[in-house]
Amino acid sequence: MKVLVADDDPNVCEIIRIYFEQQNIELLEAYDGAAALELVEKETPDLVILDVMMPKMDGYEACREILKRRDVPIIMLTAKGDEFDRVLGLELGADDYMTKPFSPRELVARMKAIFRRVQPRQAANGEEAGKSAAYEFEGLSVHPDRREVLSGGERVSLRPKEFDLLAHLAKSPGTVFTREQLLELVWGYDFIGDIRTVDVHVKNVRKKLNQPDREYIHTVWGVGYKFEAPR
Repeated sequence: MKVLVADDDPNVCEIIRIYFEQQNIELLEAYDGAAALELVEKETPDLVILDVMMPKMDGYEACREILKRRDVPIIMLTAKGDEFDRVLGLELGADDYMTKPFSPRELVARMKAIFRRVQPRQAANGEEAGKSAAYEFEGLSVHPDRREVLSGGERVSLRPKEFDLLAHLAKSPGTVFTREQLLELVWGYDFIGDIRTVDVHVKNVRKKLNQPDREYIHTVWGVGYKFEAPR
C-alpha cells in the first residue's frame, strides 16, 4: 500500500510516518496542496490523506483537483469539528474524514476498511463484465457491466460509490432502503464514518443526473430512500 499524506504540520507527518513503518505502508509526504497534486500525478498512490488547512492550495481544493485526474480514495483531516466542514469534504468526493487530534491506529483501520470495500468490488466488476443487464427507465439507463449511466441520453460521470448507490436503488425500484442498509450495501458493514454520508451521495447523484423535472431517487422521510421511475 502506497499512501500520500499532505499536511503542513511536520509533527503530524512524523507520527504517521512512525506508525506506517510499523505497518509496512509506503509513505509519500507533501506539505501543501500543490505539492500533493504533483505527487499524485507522479507516484499514483493507492490512497491520499489531505489536511484541510494547508498553504498554496487547501485540502478541499486539492481534493477537487486530484479527483479530476485520478479515481483514488481520499481521507480528509480537519481540526474543525463542525458538521459543515465534514459534509463539504464528502460532497467534494472524499471517502472519509477524521478530526484532529486522531489516533494513527484508527487512521490505518479506516484506510484498510476503504480497501476492503474497493478491492472486492473492483474484482467483481471485472468478473461480471458483460453479464449484467442494464436497468432501463424513462430518461435513464444504468449499465452495471460498463459502470455507465446515461441520463437524458447524455453520459453521467459518477464516482464509484455514487454509481454503486444508484445501481443498488435502480435494481429494486419501489423498495425502500434505510440509510443503514445503504451504508452496508455500498460502503460495507465495517464503515466507520457518518451516516450522513448516504445523504451527501444521494444529493450528488441527483445533481449529476441533471433532470430538474424528474426525480428518480425519492426521500422516504424518517426512513431512507427509494428509486421510482417508469421503465
